[in-house]
Amino acid sequence: MPTNKFIIRGGKKLRGAIDVKGSKNAALPILAATLLTSGKCRISNIPRVSDVSGMLELMKEIGSEIKWVGEDSLEIENKNITLSKIKGDAVKKMRASILLVGPLLARFGKVENMQYPGGCSIGQRPIDVHLNAFKDLGAKIKNGKNSFSIYLDSKDVLSKDVVLEEFSVTATENILMYLSGIDKDVRIKIAAAEPHVQDLAKFLKKMGANISGEGTSTICVKGLSAPKGARHNVVSDYIEAGTFVLMGLSVGGDIIIKNAPIDDLDFVIKKLTAAGAKISLDRKNSTISVKSAYPGSGTKSRMAIAKIQTLPHPGIPTDLQSAFAVLATQAKGDTLIHEPMYEKRLEQLLELVKMGANVDLLDPHRAVIAGPVKLTGAEVAGNDLRGGAALVIAALSARGKSTISGVEYIERGYENLVERLRGIGADIEKI
Repeated sequence: MPTNKFIIRGGKKLRGAIDVKGSKNAALPILAATLLTSGKCRISNIPRVSDVSGMLELMKEIGSEIKWVGEDSLEIENKNITLSKIKGDAVKKMRASILLVGPLLARFGKVENMQYPGGCSIGQRPIDVHLNAFKDLGAKIKNGKNSFSIYLDSKDVLSKDVVLEEFSVTATENILMYLSGIDKDVRIKIAAAEPHVQDLAKFLKKMGANISGEGTSTICVKGLSAPKGARHNVVSDYIEAGTFVLMGLSVGGDIIIKNAPIDDLDFVIKKLTAAGAKISLDRKNSTISVKSAYPGSGTKSRMAIAKIQTLPHPGIPTDLQSAFAVLATQAKGDTLIHEPMYEKRLEQLLELVKMGANVDLLDPHRAVIAGPVKLTGAEVAGNDLRGGAALVIAALSARGKSTISGVEYIERGYENLVERLRGIGADIEKI
């Protein structure tokens, strides 16, 4: 089946202002969390991206009543939920479907015959961390070849502590939602601290849960058996903001990034400014200004980035690694990219090689990029959301015409990207 492509004519500096939309990674668990209650919820600052559309379709299938009440606001009521409808193949198409487990388990005590979730092909992402955490709470789990079932009545919850097996964002969110919907007092240890986890906790508090410690590795939760409906404004997307910062530095020009969650990017910005980036922050007005002479500046004025290692928050997000790799092609000297989480994420660098990047893949988790190089337009393919966005940056930086396939991955997380990039001077079209 034919898919859409981006056509980009690069080498043009970017100028102007671009807004950051709501966080896709915050919106998805918050939408799932509305299933904890039959009360009406209103969620605003929802990004219009395909991942959100997929989650809304899943929720509608099981009985959620959902309507748009503005450009980016939704009203949701979950009075008549039918668990049997969760068996559909649509679950397999998106990783975020796993987030339905926590709220449904809290409300109904079971989730039966749910297909294993899908998602981007950036490496192994089993749901064992989720299932083992529920098992530690006392759940009974049945694993099949293509689906699983989980049973846990709130009165049977055994543990006062749940220790996750790794800093898993979605496992933290799943357990956090489950515990918010039962009348128990439990601590989550080895909890993820990402901004979207913190935003979910804010919403759950509005629903009546007593939560403390979000943003740290230990979260304390005192839930309630009947959470109430609530209103919430989704936090701005720090990954999108970071993508635009790295775009400005890699492509060149003078851009202002508005509605930026600056506090969530402290370490990223520190790393970039230490390497020589010209970045100005206006925390009062939530704006980031980026100035760069790339491409075409002399090597003396170029940034030098010795190492980029992705880490759980507040470290450099793995979702920005691919964009950092593009910047490394324009920096002077060697940059070591270390991606400890996903063994396939560095494979996207092979697409940069087609554009002239000097890349040495050391192993599935490490690569060295030598710069600066003059990228040239090419036909390349995005194979995951963030890798695809990085190819857009590379194409904007490159001389000549680039064709990027895999647009469906990019549109999972970036709303109206073509129109927004045109607004700052990019020559980009979708065909």
